[in-house]
Amino acid sequence: MTVSSTPSAADYLKKAKRLVIKIGSALLVDETTGQPRHDWLEALTTEVARYRKAGVEVVLVSSGAIAVGRLHLDLMHTKLKLEEKQAAAATGQVLLAHAYQEALKPHGLTLSQVLLTLEDTEERRRHLNARNTLNTLLRLGTIPVINENDTVGTSEIRFGDNDRLAARVAAMINADLLVLLSDIDGLYTADPKKNPDARFLPVIEEITPEIEAMAGEAVPGFSTGGMVTKLAAARISVGSGTNMIITNGHESAPLTRIEGGQRASVFVAGMEPKTAKKRYIAGTLKPSGALHLDAGAVKALKAGKSLLPAGVAKIEGDFLRGDALSIFTPEGQEIARGLVAYDKREAFLIMGRRSADIALLLGYEGRDEMIHRDDLVLL
Repeated sequence: MTVSSTPSAADYLKKAKRLVIKIGSALLVDETTGQPRHDWLEALTTEVARYRKAGVEVVLVSSGAIAVGRLHLDLMHTKLKLEEKQAAAATGQVLLAHAYQEALKPHGLTLSQVLLTLEDTEERRRHLNARNTLNTLLRLGTIPVINENDTVGTSEIRFGDNDRLAARVAAMINADLLVLLSDIDGLYTADPKKNPDARFLPVIEEITPEIEAMAGEAVPGFSTGGMVTKLAAARISVGSGTNMIITNGHESAPLTRIEGGQRASVFVAGMEPKTAKKRYIAGTLKPSGALHLDAGAVKALKAGKSLLPAGVAKIEGDFLRGDALSIFTPEGQEIARGLVAYDKREAFLIMGRRSADIALLLGYEGRDEMIHRDDLVLL
């Protein structure tokens, strides 16, 4: 077990430029009434507005759709079947979106809603589609609010909790920091509610078997997560280069409280998000094909540019959009690997052509790059 005392959670929060905040059902929804906690939500969106004004991009991963929807379907006091959960989610998502919209409106911020399933983050093509959508929403200045798509989810494809969903989203968009707002203020060596000798861990630099053994169970009520799922989220986050904070979010303005020194546990990533992503591309993904470039394209890549269709002289393999490809010089030397933005058929149609011709050749406006520089790593 590797544990440190510095830097603090406040330090990581202050330097984040792309922030994902996960909000649990137990924080957002009153367990007795089944209604959103509007005062709490308004305080949080005030904080979000402050961060946006400072230039920080913010994504919210929100639970609560089922918890809100079941009240309006008179399902508060019954164990829900899968189809009833789906119906409650369909109803609750509309109500939650409205609550977020009303809370963001005074700050002049635009809400955007994205519903995801596990397969959306694991299947490469859908992963890229979701990532491009989220990056575009952030570029346009919106506040994306993401939830698991419980209306179509099944036991086989559901996350089962939004801690891991938030971690997958943070990894997908190369976030600097993920904040899990929870019902506990961080990681302890044991459950502090049961063991008065449990020791709080402020900073965790490595998730060892000893750390994982400290996880407890989910609390009763609307929450479906627990420390087990939060440690699973931490493993996903730090593996993708995203630092992660766990803190108690029940009191209003939790981000301000972290800044003021409220107790929180930080899981430290060993590398930056883009470094982790490029290591994954270079060393983990098996190439599905190859692109052979002309000399001009090779020079552009070495200068840090993206790979444009005009620089591709030859294509090999059978690949889909999002697959990893090897990239070769005219002499046959592999110099890079990257995630291609087009499938084999489309790549053949646009190879050697100008980016301005893509719409005419494919019949739709595609990306200018065959492989964007953010999806490419030089070997």
